[in-house]
Amino acid sequence: MNSTTNTLSIKSVYIDFKEITKAGLAVSVLFSSIAGYLLGFSNSFPFSWTTLLMLTVGGYCMVGASNAFNQVIEKDLDALMDRTKNRPVPSGRMSVNTALLIASLLTVVGLTLLYLINPKTAMFGAISIFLYTSLYTPLKTKTPLSVFVGAFPGAIPFMLGWVAATGEFGIEAGTLFLIQFFWQFPHFWAIGWFLYEDYEKAGFFMLPTGKRDDKTALQTILYTVWLIVASLLPCLGFTGQLFISKIAAVLVLLLGLWMLYYALRLRKEKTSKAAKSLMLASVFYITMLQLIYIIDKFLR
Repeated sequence: MNSTTNTLSIKSVYIDFKEITKAGLAVSVLFSSIAGYLLGFSNSFPFSWTTLLMLTVGGYCMVGASNAFNQVIEKDLDALMDRTKNRPVPSGRMSVNTALLIASLLTVVGLTLLYLINPKTAMFGAISIFLYTSLYTPLKTKTPLSVFVGAFPGAIPFMLGWVAATGEFGIEAGTLFLIQFFWQFPHFWAIGWFLYEDYEKAGFFMLPTGKRDDKTALQTILYTVWLIVASLLPCLGFTGQLFISKIAAVLVLLLGLWMLYYALRLRKEKTSKAAKSLMLASVFYITMLQLIYIIDKFLR
Protein backbone atom coordinates (compact mmCIF):
# COMPACT_ATOMS: atom_id res chain seq x y z
CA MET A 1 0.00 0.00 0.00
CA ASN A 2 2.81 2.41 0.92
CA SER A 3 4.64 1.49 -2.28
CA THR A 4 1.58 2.31 -4.35
CA THR A 5 1.10 5.60 -2.49
CA ASN A 6 4.74 6.56 -3.04
CA THR A 7 4.48 5.71 -6.73
CA LEU A 8 1.38 7.86 -7.10
CA SER A 9 3.11 10.65 -5.17
CA ILE A 10 6.20 10.57 -7.39
CA LYS A 11 3.99 10.49 -10.48
CA SER A 12 1.92 13.47 -9.29
CA VAL A 13 5.07 15.47 -8.47
CA TYR A 14 6.42 14.70 -11.94
CA ILE A 15 3.15 15.76 -13.58
CA ASP A 16 2.99 18.98 -11.56
CA PHE A 17 6.62 19.78 -12.43
CA LYS A 18 5.80 19.31 -16.12
CA GLU A 19 2.80 21.62 -15.79
CA ILE A 20 4.53 24.34 -13.75
CA THR A 21 7.35 24.46 -16.31
CA LYS A 22 5.00 23.95 -19.29
CA ALA A 23 7.08 21.05 -20.59
CA GLY A 24 5.47 20.97 -24.03
CA LEU A 25 6.20 24.65 -24.66
CA ALA A 26 9.67 24.33 -23.14
CA VAL A 27 10.59 21.47 -25.48
CA SER A 28 9.45 23.43 -28.55
CA VAL A 29 11.53 26.41 -27.38
CA LEU A 30 14.52 24.11 -26.85
CA PHE A 31 14.15 22.85 -30.40
CA SER A 32 14.65 26.43 -31.62
CA SER A 33 17.78 26.84 -29.48
CA ILE A 34 19.23 23.54 -30.67
CA ALA A 35 18.48 24.54 -34.26
CA GLY A 36 20.33 27.83 -33.71
CA TYR A 37 23.30 25.95 -32.28
CA LEU A 38 23.45 23.54 -35.23
CA LEU A 39 23.41 26.52 -37.59
CA GLY A 40 26.09 28.34 -35.62
CA PHE A 41 28.88 25.81 -35.16
CA SER A 42 31.62 25.69 -37.81
CA ASN A 43 35.33 25.05 -38.25
CA SER A 44 35.97 28.26 -36.35
CA PHE A 45 33.50 27.25 -33.62
CA PRO A 46 33.65 23.42 -33.41
CA PHE A 47 30.66 21.33 -32.39
CA SER A 48 30.61 20.32 -28.71
CA TRP A 49 28.27 17.77 -27.17
CA THR A 50 28.99 19.28 -23.76
CA THR A 51 27.91 22.73 -24.91
CA LEU A 52 24.80 21.33 -26.56
CA LEU A 53 23.88 19.44 -23.37
CA MET A 54 24.37 22.54 -21.22
CA LEU A 55 22.30 24.57 -23.69
CA THR A 56 19.52 21.97 -23.59
CA VAL A 57 19.37 21.63 -19.80
CA GLY A 58 20.07 25.30 -19.13
CA GLY A 59 17.56 26.36 -21.75
CA TYR A 60 14.84 24.16 -20.25
CA CYS A 61 15.57 25.61 -16.83
CA MET A 62 15.27 29.16 -18.13
CA VAL A 63 11.98 28.53 -19.94
CA GLY A 64 10.67 26.53 -16.99
CA ALA A 65 11.59 29.32 -14.58
CA SER A 66 9.78 31.92 -16.71
CA ASN A 67 6.67 29.76 -16.86
CA ALA A 68 6.75 29.03 -13.12
CA PHE A 69 7.10 32.73 -12.22
CA ASN A 70 4.30 33.49 -14.69
CA GLN A 71 1.96 30.99 -13.03
CA VAL A 72 2.66 32.45 -9.59
CA ILE A 73 1.94 35.98 -10.78
CA GLU A 74 -1.22 34.95 -12.65
CA LYS A 75 -2.53 32.33 -10.19
CA ASP A 76 -5.77 34.21 -9.48
CA LEU A 77 -6.37 34.92 -13.16
CA ASP A 78 -5.52 31.35 -14.16
CA ALA A 79 -8.23 30.16 -11.77
CA LEU A 80 -10.80 32.02 -13.88
CA MET A 81 -9.95 30.34 -17.20
CA ASP A 82 -11.00 26.83 -18.20
CA ARG A 83 -7.69 25.96 -19.85
CA THR A 84 -5.57 27.03 -16.85
CA LYS A 85 -7.69 26.50 -13.72
CA ASN A 86 -6.29 23.00 -13.17
CA ARG A 87 -2.66 24.12 -13.17
CA PRO A 88 -0.76 23.23 -9.96
CA VAL A 89 -0.88 26.67 -8.27
CA PRO A 90 -4.44 27.88 -9.03
CA SER A 91 -5.84 24.40 -8.29
CA GLY A 92 -4.10 24.37 -4.90
CA ARG A 93 -1.99 21.27 -5.58
CA MET A 94 1.17 23.37 -5.24
CA SER A 95 1.75 26.27 -2.88
CA VAL A 96 2.99 29.64 -4.08
CA ASN A 97 6.16 29.24 -2.00
CA THR A 98 6.91 25.87 -3.58
CA ALA A 99 6.38 27.28 -7.07
CA LEU A 100 8.65 30.24 -6.26
CA LEU A 101 11.31 27.89 -4.92
CA ILE A 102 11.17 25.81 -8.12
CA ALA A 103 11.32 28.94 -10.28
CA SER A 104 14.28 30.33 -8.32
CA LEU A 105 16.24 27.07 -8.42
CA LEU A 106 15.62 26.71 -12.14
CA THR A 107 16.83 30.29 -12.67
CA VAL A 108 20.06 29.69 -10.76
CA VAL A 109 20.79 26.35 -12.42
CA GLY A 110 19.85 27.66 -15.87
CA LEU A 111 21.94 30.82 -15.63
CA THR A 112 24.90 28.88 -14.28
CA LEU A 113 24.84 26.37 -17.14
CA LEU A 114 24.40 29.07 -19.77
CA TYR A 115 27.23 31.10 -18.22
CA LEU A 116 29.50 28.06 -18.43
CA ILE A 117 28.85 28.10 -22.19
CA ASN A 118 29.69 31.80 -22.42
CA PRO A 119 28.60 35.01 -20.63
CA LYS A 120 26.56 36.34 -23.58
CA THR A 121 24.37 33.24 -23.63
CA ALA A 122 23.65 33.69 -19.93
CA MET A 123 22.97 37.40 -20.43
CA PHE A 124 20.35 36.77 -23.12
CA GLY A 125 18.81 34.01 -21.01
CA ALA A 126 18.50 36.41 -18.07
CA ILE A 127 17.02 39.12 -20.29
CA SER A 128 14.44 36.62 -21.54
CA ILE A 129 13.28 35.75 -18.00
CA PHE A 130 13.16 39.41 -16.99
CA LEU A 131 11.14 40.54 -20.01
CA TYR A 132 8.72 37.61 -19.78
CA THR A 133 7.98 37.88 -16.07
CA SER A 134 8.43 41.58 -15.35
CA LEU A 135 6.99 43.17 -18.49
CA TYR A 136 5.02 40.76 -20.68
CA THR A 137 3.11 39.02 -17.87
CA PRO A 138 1.75 42.15 -16.09
CA LEU A 139 1.01 43.89 -19.40
CA LYS A 140 -1.35 41.12 -20.57
CA THR A 141 -4.19 42.65 -18.56
CA LYS A 142 -3.29 46.22 -19.52
CA THR A 143 -2.75 46.47 -23.26
CA PRO A 144 -2.69 44.47 -26.52
CA LEU A 145 0.93 45.68 -26.83
CA SER A 146 1.80 42.89 -24.41
CA VAL A 147 2.14 40.59 -27.43
CA PHE A 148 4.71 42.99 -28.91
CA VAL A 149 6.66 43.02 -25.64
CA GLY A 150 6.35 39.25 -25.31
CA ALA A 151 7.69 38.78 -28.82
CA PHE A 152 11.15 39.86 -27.61
CA PRO A 153 11.76 37.08 -25.07
CA GLY A 154 9.90 34.72 -27.38
CA ALA A 155 12.35 35.45 -30.21
CA ILE A 156 15.50 34.90 -28.13
CA PRO A 157 15.73 31.05 -28.19
CA PHE A 158 16.52 30.68 -31.92
CA MET A 159 19.38 33.17 -31.78
CA LEU A 160 20.46 31.94 -28.33
CA GLY A 161 21.70 28.72 -29.94
CA TRP A 162 23.87 30.70 -32.38
CA VAL A 163 25.32 32.76 -29.53
CA ALA A 164 26.01 29.55 -27.58
CA ALA A 165 27.88 28.11 -30.56
CA THR A 166 29.90 31.21 -31.45
CA GLY A 167 29.96 33.43 -28.38
CA GLU A 168 29.01 36.29 -30.69
CA PHE A 169 25.89 38.34 -31.41
CA GLY A 170 26.02 39.69 -34.94
CA ILE A 171 23.95 39.89 -38.10
CA GLU A 172 23.48 36.10 -38.10
CA ALA A 173 22.00 35.89 -34.60
CA GLY A 174 20.05 39.08 -35.29
CA THR A 175 18.47 37.51 -38.38
CA LEU A 176 17.42 34.41 -36.44
CA PHE A 177 15.95 36.70 -33.79
CA LEU A 178 14.06 38.68 -36.45
CA ILE A 179 12.52 35.54 -37.96
CA GLN A 180 11.17 34.27 -34.67
CA PHE A 181 10.14 37.79 -33.63
CA PHE A 182 7.77 38.22 -36.59
CA TRP A 183 6.57 34.63 -36.20
CA GLN A 184 5.23 35.42 -32.70
CA PHE A 185 2.47 37.71 -33.96
CA PRO A 186 0.39 35.46 -36.25
CA HIS A 187 1.01 32.59 -33.85
CA PHE A 188 -0.20 34.32 -30.68
CA TRP A 189 -2.95 36.33 -32.35
CA ALA A 190 -4.34 33.06 -33.70
CA ILE A 191 -4.30 31.66 -30.15
CA GLY A 192 -5.85 34.86 -28.83
CA TRP A 193 -8.60 34.54 -31.43
CA PHE A 194 -9.78 30.99 -30.74
CA LEU A 195 -9.34 31.34 -26.97
CA TYR A 196 -10.94 34.79 -26.94
CA GLU A 197 -13.75 33.93 -24.51
CA ASP A 198 -11.41 32.22 -22.07
CA TYR A 199 -8.91 35.10 -22.12
CA GLU A 200 -11.80 37.54 -21.66
CA LYS A 201 -12.67 35.90 -18.31
CA ALA A 202 -9.24 36.91 -16.97
CA GLY A 203 -9.20 40.31 -18.70
CA PHE A 204 -6.30 39.46 -21.00
CA PHE A 205 -5.83 41.66 -24.08
CA MET A 206 -4.22 39.38 -26.66
CA LEU A 207 -5.56 40.73 -29.97
CA PRO A 208 -4.18 43.96 -31.51
CA THR A 209 -7.58 45.67 -31.63
CA GLY A 210 -8.98 43.81 -28.63
CA LYS A 211 -11.57 42.24 -30.91
CA ARG A 212 -11.92 39.39 -33.40
CA ASP A 213 -12.44 41.78 -36.29
CA ASP A 214 -11.17 42.57 -39.78
CA LYS A 215 -8.38 44.84 -38.51
CA THR A 216 -6.95 42.07 -36.35
CA ALA A 217 -7.11 39.66 -39.29
CA LEU A 218 -5.38 42.21 -41.56
CA GLN A 219 -2.55 42.71 -39.08
CA THR A 220 -2.14 38.96 -38.86
CA ILE A 221 -1.72 38.83 -42.64
CA LEU A 222 0.75 41.74 -42.59
CA TYR A 223 3.00 40.13 -39.97
CA THR A 224 2.86 36.82 -41.81
CA VAL A 225 4.20 38.63 -44.90
CA TRP A 226 6.98 40.21 -42.81
CA LEU A 227 7.77 36.75 -41.46
CA ILE A 228 8.18 35.40 -44.99
CA VAL A 229 10.45 38.31 -45.94
CA ALA A 230 12.61 37.86 -42.83
CA SER A 231 12.85 34.11 -43.46
CA LEU A 232 14.23 34.71 -46.97
CA LEU A 233 16.92 37.19 -45.91
CA PRO A 234 19.64 34.49 -45.59
CA CYS A 235 19.43 33.77 -49.33
CA LEU A 236 20.36 37.36 -50.27
CA GLY A 237 23.97 37.25 -49.08
CA PHE A 238 23.67 40.02 -46.49
CA THR A 239 23.51 37.90 -43.34
CA GLY A 240 27.15 36.94 -42.83
CA GLN A 241 27.80 33.28 -42.14
CA LEU A 242 24.09 32.52 -42.08
CA PHE A 243 22.92 31.74 -45.59
CA ILE A 244 20.70 29.29 -47.44
CA SER A 245 20.75 27.95 -51.00
CA LYS A 246 18.27 28.92 -53.71
CA ILE A 247 16.55 25.54 -53.39
CA ALA A 248 16.10 26.07 -49.65
CA ALA A 249 14.83 29.59 -50.32
CA VAL A 250 12.17 28.24 -52.69
CA LEU A 251 11.07 25.71 -50.08
CA VAL A 252 10.90 28.44 -47.42
CA LEU A 253 8.87 30.64 -49.77
CA LEU A 254 6.40 27.85 -50.51
CA LEU A 255 6.14 27.15 -46.80
CA GLY A 256 5.48 30.83 -46.15
CA LEU A 257 2.81 31.05 -48.85
CA TRP A 258 1.15 28.00 -47.33
CA MET A 259 1.00 29.74 -43.94
CA LEU A 260 -0.19 32.95 -45.59
CA TYR A 261 -3.11 30.99 -47.04
CA TYR A 262 -4.30 30.22 -43.50
CA ALA A 263 -3.88 33.86 -42.47
CA LEU A 264 -5.99 34.91 -45.47
CA ARG A 265 -8.56 32.26 -44.63
CA LEU A 266 -8.82 33.65 -41.10
CA ARG A 267 -9.72 37.05 -42.52
CA LYS A 268 -12.28 35.52 -44.83
CA GLU A 269 -13.97 33.22 -42.30
CA LYS A 270 -13.22 34.96 -38.97
CA THR A 271 -13.90 31.76 -37.04
CA SER A 272 -12.20 30.01 -34.14
CA LYS A 273 -11.67 26.99 -36.39
CA ALA A 274 -9.76 29.10 -38.93
CA ALA A 275 -7.69 30.66 -36.12
CA LYS A 276 -6.79 27.24 -34.74
CA SER A 277 -5.74 26.11 -38.21
CA LEU A 278 -3.48 29.16 -38.50
CA MET A 279 -1.95 28.43 -35.10
CA LEU A 280 -1.16 24.86 -36.12
CA ALA A 281 0.20 26.07 -39.46
CA SER A 282 2.47 28.54 -37.66
CA VAL A 283 3.93 25.78 -35.45
CA PHE A 284 4.52 23.64 -38.54
CA TYR A 285 6.07 26.63 -40.31
CA ILE A 286 8.70 27.48 -37.70
CA THR A 287 9.60 23.82 -37.19
CA MET A 288 9.99 23.09 -40.89
CA LEU A 289 11.86 26.34 -41.53
CA GLN A 290 14.45 25.43 -38.91
CA LEU A 291 14.77 21.91 -40.34
CA ILE A 292 15.19 23.31 -43.86
CA TYR A 293 17.91 25.70 -42.68
CA ILE A 294 19.75 22.89 -40.89
CA ILE A 295 19.47 20.32 -43.67
CA ASP A 296 20.52 22.90 -46.25
CA LYS A 297 23.63 23.69 -44.21
CA PHE A 298 24.70 20.04 -44.03
CA LEU A 299 23.96 19.32 -47.69
CA ARG A 300 25.89 22.28 -49.03
